[in-house]
Formats: sequence, C-alpha cells, structure tokens
Amino acid sequence: MDDLEKAILISFDESGTINSVLKEQAAAFIQQVKDRPSICSICIEKFCVSNLVEVKFWCLQCLHEILRVRYPSMSLEEKDLIRKSVFSMACGEPVHANDTNAARIFESPSFVKNKLAQVFVTLISYEYPEIWQSVFVDFLHKLSKGAAVIDMFCRVLNVMDDELISLDYPRSGDDVAKAGRIKDAMRLQCVPQMVVAWYDIVSMYKNSEPDLCSSVLNSMSKYVSWIDIGLIANDAFSRLLFELMLVDGLADQLRAAASGAVHAVVSKRMEYKSKLALLQGLQISRVFMLVTDDSGSELASGVASLLTGYAVEVLECYKHLKPEDGKEVAVELLNEVLPSVFSIIQNGEVDSSFSIVHFLSVYVGTMKNSTLTDRQLLHLSQILEVIRMQIQFDPMYRNNLDILDKIGQQEADRMAEFRKDLFVLIRNVGRVAPDLTQVFIKNSLGNSMSSTEDRNVEEVEASLSLLYALGESLNDDAMRVGNGLLGELIPMLLSTRFPCHSNRLVAHVYLDIITRYVKFVSENTQYIPIALRAFLDERGIHHPNVNVSRRASYLFMRVVKLLKAKLVPYIETILQSLQDTVARFTRMGRVSNDVSLSEDGSHIFEAIGLLIGMEDVPLEKQSDYLSALLTPLCQQVEVALLNAKPQHPEESILQIENMQQTVMAINALSKGFSQRLVTTTRPGIGLMFKKTLDILLQILVVFPRVEPLRSKVTSFIHRMVDILGPSIFPYLPNALGQLLIESEPKELVGFLVLLNQLICKFATEARDILEAVYPVIASRAFSILPRNDIQSGPGSCGEEIRELQELQKTFFIFLNVIATHELSSVFLSPKSTPHLELMMHLLLHNSCNHKDINIRKACVQVFIRLIKDWCSVPYGKETVPGFQKFIIETFAVNCCLYSVLDKSFEFRDANTVLLFGEIVTAQKVMYEKFGNDFLLHFVSKCFPSIHCPQDLAEQYCQTLQGNDFKALKSFYQSLIERLRPLQNGSLVFR
Repeated sequence: MDDLEKAILISFDESGTINSVLKEQAAAFIQQVKDRPSICSICIEKFCVSNLVEVKFWCLQCLHEILRVRYPSMSLEEKDLIRKSVFSMACGEPVHANDTNAARIFESPSFVKNKLAQVFVTLISYEYPEIWQSVFVDFLHKLSKGAAVIDMFCRVLNVMDDELISLDYPRSGDDVAKAGRIKDAMRLQCVPQMVVAWYDIVSMYKNSEPDLCSSVLNSMSKYVSWIDIGLIANDAFSRLLFELMLVDGLADQLRAAASGAVHAVVSKRMEYKSKLALLQGLQISRVFMLVTDDSGSELASGVASLLTGYAVEVLECYKHLKPEDGKEVAVELLNEVLPSVFSIIQNGEVDSSFSIVHFLSVYVGTMKNSTLTDRQLLHLSQILEVIRMQIQFDPMYRNNLDILDKIGQQEADRMAEFRKDLFVLIRNVGRVAPDLTQVFIKNSLGNSMSSTEDRNVEEVEASLSLLYALGESLNDDAMRVGNGLLGELIPMLLSTRFPCHSNRLVAHVYLDIITRYVKFVSENTQYIPIALRAFLDERGIHHPNVNVSRRASYLFMRVVKLLKAKLVPYIETILQSLQDTVARFTRMGRVSNDVSLSEDGSHIFEAIGLLIGMEDVPLEKQSDYLSALLTPLCQQVEVALLNAKPQHPEESILQIENMQQTVMAINALSKGFSQRLVTTTRPGIGLMFKKTLDILLQILVVFPRVEPLRSKVTSFIHRMVDILGPSIFPYLPNALGQLLIESEPKELVGFLVLLNQLICKFATEARDILEAVYPVIASRAFSILPRNDIQSGPGSCGEEIRELQELQKTFFIFLNVIATHELSSVFLSPKSTPHLELMMHLLLHNSCNHKDINIRKACVQVFIRLIKDWCSVPYGKETVPGFQKFIIETFAVNCCLYSVLDKSFEFRDANTVLLFGEIVTAQKVMYEKFGNDFLLHFVSKCFPSIHCPQDLAEQYCQTLQGNDFKALKSFYQSLIERLRPLQNGSLVFR
C-alpha cells in the first residue's frame, strides 16, 4: 500500500480512531497529488491496480471533478486517454496491457459502479454527439459480453436520465438545449438498436436473471417519454410486457417492472385522438385480475400505479375529445377501468403521484348537466364509499382524539386539512346526484347505528360528517323544505342516541349537524323540542367531555339566534335545564379559575339574554328572569369589592378572575336586549341595567390598573352605550374619568375606541363630554407619540413598537371621527387650543409620509373637514388665525403636490387611488374657500418650482374651476405623471 492509498483510507475513515492532525495531513497530501499535471493518469492507473474499494471510488470521484472543472482546458491526448479508459472500465476490458483486474470492476459495490456511470455520463455531456459519436453504438456491441456489462449500460442510462435529460429536475436553458441535442442524435443513431437490445435481453434473461431484466425495463421506462412510441407500443413488445405481468411463476420485481414500462407507455404525451387509440389497443383489462387485497407487494403497487395512471389518461382524452373523435370510446374504457381503480383506492395501494380527489372530482365534473346512466350512478355510489372510507379517523387515535391531547390535536388538524377536498367532492356528488347521495348517507347512518359501540365510533363520525358536508351544497329553500330524503334524515338524526355518543368526535359533529340544518327545524316546529333536548341533555351542554359541553354552549347560542321567537314557549324549560350551569356563576362564594368556564358562560348567558330579551316575553316574567340573573351576579361583585385588597392585587387573583367571569356573563346577557326595549317600551328593564352599570363601574375605582378587569368593564360600557342610548350620559363622566387614570398606549387605544363609539352614536350630543376629555387625551397622546415616524431598529422592543403603531392609528381615526361628525369646535375650546399646533404638525406629517395609506387618507379627510368648518366666514375674519396661511402655504404644497410627485405614490394601488381622490377633493375645497389666494400660491409660486410648463398650469386652473370632478382627478394624475421625470430628486418637504 503506497502513501496515496494510505492517505485515501485515512480521509475516508469515520471510526473516530484517527486524530484530526493526521486527517489534515492526509487531506493536504491528497490535494498535492490532485494538483499534479498527471493526475488523470494517476487516477486511471490506481483504479486499475488497487483492490481497495475506497481507492477505486476516490479515483472515480477525482476524475469526475477534473472533467467538470478542467475539461475545456485539457489536451486532446488527455481527453482521449480518459475516454478510452472509462469506456474500457465500463465494459470490463483491460485499460492497458498490464491491467489484469479489468473485470473486477463488476465485483465492486453499487456506489462504485454508479460513480463510474457518472464519470461516463459527464464525458457524454461534453463529447456526444460532436466528438464521441459512436459511444452508444459501441456500448451496444459490448452487451453480448453478458449480464455485468448490461447492468453497467443500465446504470449509464439511469445516470444520463437523472443528470442530463429528465425534466423532473430544474435545468438551465443551456442544459435543456444540450439534452435536446443528445436526444435528437440518439433518435437518429441508436434508439432503434437500443429498443431491440432491451427486447432481446428481457426475452433471453427473464427466467435466469429477473433482477437484470427489471433493471433493463426500469431504465427503458425513463426513455419511453421521448422516443418513438411505436418502437415499444407494438404487438411484439406489448405481448412481452403483458406476458411478464401475467405469468405467475416470474419474480414480483420483474412483473412490477413490466407494469412500470406499460405505465410509461400509457403516460406518453401525444395528441388525444392518437392517445385514445393507443390506450384502446393495450387491452388493459387483461391486468384487472391482478388487482387483489395483497397490499404491500411490489406487483400490487406497480399494477395500482398502472391502472390509476391509465384511468387518468382516459379521462383526459374524454375531456378534450369531441364526440366525433371517439368520446364514446373513452367513456367505455373509463367504465371498464373504474371498478379496479375503486378497489385499488380501498386497498390503500394508491401511488403518491395519483391524486384520488382530483381524479374523482374531474370524473364527477363530466356528469354535470347530463342524464346519468345506471353505470354512472353505480360509480358515484362507489365514489361515496371511497369518500366515507377516506375520511374515517384511525381507531388507534381514538383515545387521543377523545381527550384531545397533543397527539389527538395533531391528528385532528391533519384530518381537517385532509378532508377539505373530500368534502368538496361529496358536495359536488350531492349536486350531480342528490337522491343517490342522500340514500347513501341514510344507509351509512343506519349501518353505523346497528353496529357495536367498540367498532363504530369512526364509522358513525364519518357518516355524520358526510351529512354535515352535504349541507353546504343545499340552498336555503332545500334546507327549509327538506328536499328528498332530508325530511327523513333530520328527524331520524334528532331522535337518535348513538351508543358512542359519549365520544367527543361523534358528539361534536352531531351538534354541528343540528346547527347546520336548523332552518329545517325552524320550518318544521314540531322538531324544536327534540332539537333543544340534544343541546340541553348529556349529548350537549351536560356532556361529560368539557370540550363537547363548551362547543355545545356556543352552538346553542347560535341556534337560539336563528330560532329566537319560536322558542318563547320553551323558555321555562330551557332555563330549568340550564339552572345548574347558570348556578356555577350566580352562587355566592364560588371558587373557580377555569378559563373555559368564562367561555362557556358567556355563550350560555348570551343565549339566555337572546331568549328573555324578546318583546314577546311578558314584562313581568322578563323582569323576574333578568332580576334572578343580575341580582346574584351583582351581589358577587359587591362582596368581592368589599373584601378586595387593591394595594395587593396579587392576593386577590381569584376574586379578580371571578369578577372577570361575572362581568363577561352580564355583558353577554345584555346582548339580547335592544335600545328600544330598555329605553322606550320597558324602561324598568333599562333601570336594572343602569344599576348594574353603577356597580360594575366601582371595579374601575377599586382596581384602576388591573388591565383584564378594565378591559371587561370597558366592553360592558360599550354594550350599555348601545342599549341605553342618551340615558347613559350621567354615568359617562365617572366611567371616562376612571378609564383615563391609566395612560399606557394599550389602555389609551381602548379608551379612544370607546370615544369613537360615543361620537358615532350621539354625534354633537357628545360635545360636552369630548370638550372635557379631549385636552387630557391630546396631552397623553402627544407625550407618547413621536413627532415624526415611529422608529424601529436595534434595541427597540417589537411589542412596544406595535402598541405605538396601534395608538397612532387609533388616534388619527379618533381625530377623523371628531372632524367628520361636526365636532371640530372641540379642537378650539380654551383647554384644547394649546394642543392645536402639534396636532396640525402630526396631521401634516402623516398625511404626506405615513406608510399606511389609509392613515394618510384619514389625515387628509381631517384637513378637508377643518377647511370647511373653519374657513366658512367672510374673507378677512378667520376663525383660527393663521390657519388659512398654513393650509395654502404648507398643507397644499407638501401634501397635495410634493407627496404625490414622489415615486413611492403608486397609482396602481387601489388604496392610493382613494387617497389621491381625497387630495384632489382638498384642492377643490381650498379653491372654493380661498379662491385666487389659493391659485396664486399653488400655481404661480409652486408649479414653476417643479418645472411645470405654463400651458399645463393654465389647463389645471381651468379644470379646477370647472364642475367635473372626474375630469379634474384624471387631469391632475396625468399632470403628476408628466412632471415626475422632471424633478431629479429636488423636492424638499417643508
């Protein structure tokens, strides 16, 4: 063993016994050898004489690198040496006179032979067909040397497909062109001989060398896509391939390879009429007998891929052919193969490249707007069975899904995604064959109900899910009337108690179905009591699984919303059934930190509020119902506040959490009551809510800085604004005063949202409240918000930045709401005027520069409104001294001219176009209010600074003075686009 061999062995060693220094020395020595001019000769010589696998592999690897990097600069002699040597190695022939180990290459491991094939193909990529024209013909002549050379030839073809020809891998334009030249040359020179060789080899070796024949057929399959299909799809070759598939005594591997070759023929791209003739000529029905339950075998997988691929191709022919071109033939072939395809799908032998849902969806799509034949109806029923089987959960996850642990949640998420397309498919089948679909679902449910509890959980859930999915394909009328079998299915479902109803999945989908089909129940009121029982007993809100009871609470609330007035006769029954659930919130001294309880409670109380808040409920009963709920809830809050330790809120955590749940329950309860009822028809109900508001506002006094409580009380105030109307005004000073105590950005945002609601609801009636709170808000906001852009960079906290951005956005919306509701005088009150200049600065800066186009638009709208409000008096008497000058000289120039000239102002963006409309409106309003004062500065002073030609300036004046706003907007956009190239970055915002 010489030094090079030792170094190679060291470099390949992975045992960990050789130290890193020695490895580095070995690598350095190898690099020295690779840098020698004679490295090619060294590699060839060493490959021939060494018996070490590592050395042989290194030599081939080195040759491969040299060819890829240095081929263009190599001498003709060097290229000739490598070419002759590599070809001799591949054929098992001596490279030189002293080479006595030539044939031993075939005894090397596969990775060595594959590396040799890679070197061979690298040479082909450089030299075929221009230099080494005879390479394939020469190789074909050597195949008579036996199985080893044939195996090597297959490896070369496989590597050539992977590295040069196949379009399954991304290729550059040059690589695609090179592949095209190689294929063209091979078609002319050697493809027919290759096909003959393939045929002869398989015929000769099929019994003695099945592995070799499999390799030949697998290689051939890669080339079928671009060679003349007539060379393979002929009587002789087809007979051989089908014989290989159908003869029992042959190896499975060979039979599977034969099916792969036929699959390649089937998948050949060609004109659809010719393709149909090819598919018909294959007589594929001969292999239907090979579709068995023996899943997992190589043959079964191969046949499955063949038949599903065949079905896809036939369907494509059907889609694209006209009736006169053989469409009926395609239908016959499709009908012939579909039963086998369904068997394959049900056996789980589908190849990953075959999309079951896509294929079946396309097939179902061919039946739209046509009268269905018996055969098609049979296929549709088989499709429904396939869907039912596919959507079933695996029983091994039953417990995980029931308790919904991490594994169960992952499986539920996976199945939810997997089912999406299958549910689309069943809806499509339901539209094509509604009666068949409903009969199938009815029978499926019937079979599930009759089976034992142990095995029917997944079956029941799948059958119920089919019924649920079907609902999306039905219109409102069909749902209400109960078209077809729905009139039987829904009552049957409502009256059924499945043995496995305790399972979370079954209980969930059962309640989802009732909710989806509630319009049928609404139309057929005799089923209301049965539907209610499903929600109120152990199948729903009282289900032992907390996930089910929580979901049932939410769905019950939705059902109440939909049925509402029709539930009045059942209110007593409902309230009695919910007594224990409500008691969890209303009993004194309860102890709970269960977050899910508040979620369930808010839904339950909202449902109760919707029921008892109707005017159909007699006043006395309504008062009793509401009092029975509000009184204990309010008492809980009062007791909690008496016992609270506001200086040590950490000691009151449980009380705080309980108060949160209580406030959420009261808030949810109030959603069933309208402003008309509580203020006009039944003011006594309104009085009860006012007393409740008084009590809940005390929470803000005792716990002013507990954000979760503050948030819940704020939500309740929002709700009271909605239902109490103007009668809430006496409570607002106290409420708003308490809410203003906290001035962090997040809390200030919530406060501004509340004020926006008040302004939008009461408009000018809210003036006094706004005049009182605006100065405080402005002071807080201006002390928090930056004068220019919010900066984010190294060291800045992402959460703080987001809170600042949200505050900035909400504050500008707040200013916009004030201005657009005739309340701009609020900005001019004695306590507000100190903030006016800073407000103007922020509005101007953000109307020109903010990244959010909607915020820029809101700021421009504020200016438009202020111009209209503050500049309506006769000339010379300004409401706000200096405002007109600021608008003409600063706002008009910077916002209406410079900001739109900037290239970042993108006219192709829809929001930007809306902003541009507001900017043009602002110019129109400025002209109406200021007349020639505006034109004199904007046109005479500013237009020359942006190199605007005089004729365009005059045209602008004429269009502005006209009455056609669309024409003005269109002209101004074209003007800006013409002026942009003339700026050269000379704009300076002031």
